[in-house]
Amino acid sequence: MEFEISQLLHEKIDPVDPQVQETYIHVLTASKLSRSSHNLALEENKNLVAKFIVCLLDYIMDLISHNSILVPVKDQMLKFHQGVRFLSILLSQQQERFNELHDELKDLIRIVVCDAGIMTFSLSVNEIEIGLAKETDLELFHLLKVLEVIKGEVTQIYPVTSPSSYRFPRTNELGSIDFLLENLVELACSEHDLVTLPKDQILTIQEDLIFLRSFLQNILEQRNQNEKLRDVWNHVMEVAYKAELVIDSVVVGDKPECLDTIAGDIKLVKTEALEIYDSMRHDIEAQRVTKNFICIKSQHNTLGLNDVLVGLDDEVKTIMDKITRGSKLLDIVSIVGMPGLGKTALASKVFNDPSVLGHFHICAWCTLSQVYSKHNLLVQILGFIASERFDQYLNMNEDDLAEKLYKCLKGNRYLIILDDVWDIEPWNLLKPSLPDDANGSRILFTSRFHNLSSQFKRDCTPHHLRQLMDEESWALLQTKIFGKEVCPPALRVVGKQIAKNCKGLPLTVILVAGILSNVKEDCWEEVANSLSSRSVIETEHCMKTLELCYSHLPDYLKPCLLYLGAFQEDQDIPVRKLKLLWISEGFVRKTEPSDLEDVADGYLTDLITRSLVMVTLQRSVGGVKACRIHDLVHEFCVEKAKEERFLRILPGHTELSTYNGSYSTDRFFIYSATEEELKNSRLLFPNLRSLIWFSNHDWKFVLWCLLIPF
Repeated sequence: MEFEISQLLHEKIDPVDPQVQETYIHVLTASKLSRSSHNLALEENKNLVAKFIVCLLDYIMDLISHNSILVPVKDQMLKFHQGVRFLSILLSQQQERFNELHDELKDLIRIVVCDAGIMTFSLSVNEIEIGLAKETDLELFHLLKVLEVIKGEVTQIYPVTSPSSYRFPRTNELGSIDFLLENLVELACSEHDLVTLPKDQILTIQEDLIFLRSFLQNILEQRNQNEKLRDVWNHVMEVAYKAELVIDSVVVGDKPECLDTIAGDIKLVKTEALEIYDSMRHDIEAQRVTKNFICIKSQHNTLGLNDVLVGLDDEVKTIMDKITRGSKLLDIVSIVGMPGLGKTALASKVFNDPSVLGHFHICAWCTLSQVYSKHNLLVQILGFIASERFDQYLNMNEDDLAEKLYKCLKGNRYLIILDDVWDIEPWNLLKPSLPDDANGSRILFTSRFHNLSSQFKRDCTPHHLRQLMDEESWALLQTKIFGKEVCPPALRVVGKQIAKNCKGLPLTVILVAGILSNVKEDCWEEVANSLSSRSVIETEHCMKTLELCYSHLPDYLKPCLLYLGAFQEDQDIPVRKLKLLWISEGFVRKTEPSDLEDVADGYLTDLITRSLVMVTLQRSVGGVKACRIHDLVHEFCVEKAKEERFLRILPGHTELSTYNGSYSTDRFFIYSATEEELKNSRLLFPNLRSLIWFSNHDWKFVLWCLLIPF
């Protein structure tokens, strides 16, 4: 033949031209009858055939979109389009599966591709307006049956891809498309080398993604109730994620040919979206729900530690008596209880009381959690006592630090708070550096583990922090939402029920207050039902409450919150660095006339208002200098980030040295590893966008940003 399919595609000949249609039909007829490798033999030409099918699908969609097409013809053509699209996916996205099919099935696919092309290019506008000829109608009916047979046999061998097999991040999916679109706009307007960045192709991808973004917005509320919508949502997100990776690769110098493939994939998904939307338009419109949140403004924008202690004045007095009275010997006082009860808040209230500060010569606070070192503990305590020497202590070895602490405490009445203790080892490490001068010094520790008290000291009786009573929970809830104002009468009954459903956990009350402060009043009943329907108790109840809080967050705040889980537990996070990380990761949307840092400030303030983030250090000129999250919030963020494939954490050098494989993730965080260990690791990051490495000193970290700037 004078023309082959490859020549037609390479020269981008438009099949709409009647003469070109005839050429296609002749080539396809010859290809159907021939098994030679130089025409349409699939084994050697899968990519070529896939490109041809993309062209075919575009032409079929043009026919379907014709204004005067008869409804019965349109229905048949839509089914035809779906069948042909299945072949496209099989050839372009599942080539390994195709290679494993038996030869008879491959040959049938080859013939059907030819028949589909012949059928498509034989159709005229006149036929779709007045009805298909009887012969054409029978041929199309037969072709649809064969396509069903192929699909059935392939899916029997390889079940249809399930949502769990998708590998793209699931956090703020619409926001990630928005970020990609913003970058495409900048890219199209930039003076970048146009040889590597073809503007026409970038603009085409941008236009198609704008359509798909609008489509996703339309099905947002219905996607989880409809399998077809859920599948097409996953297809769109997967192709958008791949597009971002491909465009980033092209920007840094890869060949632009890969843009052709991703542009074709986007066209395919767009076609699928058009089909589904057209067939379900009335249902989607009928079910669409617009949520307008009328926020009840909370008068308290930060998580005040005193708020947690509403109704617990008796607990404060008990602890203060234990640390200021009794034996003159060095003694141990412990506060124990389940997570979320307010152990840290109670200890902080006591620690900052003027009478306590006046009673002791030296007071120091040390936060432990699960990850710590002797060097870390000693530097924390000494740095608290003499913050101006912190850098000096940081560079001292453990033995010198231990001796320095002993000399510093010797002869003084001191109070040291050890917050969030998980085992006895920190006490064993610190005990040699804590002199007992029989002057009333005290060690106060908080823990969720009741048996630790007797390990610290045999006769130490732990103080079990009680849960809030219903009235105390209600008082705390009102304080967090309304400040000094009175709760509206219409909300009192449901408000008290919500407070009761918080099970006496201050953290749960505060988190729920964060939800109620940001929803309209008629949503309170919904929140009450969500809490009362959960049979879980204690820690699980807090985690379920956090899940509820997370679901009520605007999508753009979700990645910002989950990102905090990457920092080590109980670590103060410098806000300036945090905002820059959010911006570099693409979480912060441009909002005129504010700059990105101001927008990031607003995001952080919103998370603080919702009581998901705690302020630990204020700037002298106003604003937040450092923040952290509660250990339960941290645990939730780590698990949720893993579930949504948002980020991965490698906790230590042992895992780094033993792991032999690859991680399919955008963001990777490594703790407690030396530079040499990192260089010698066998980690593979095929889709990595950012790597953050925390050095052995968890209050200092080194950032390696592999983000590709536009």
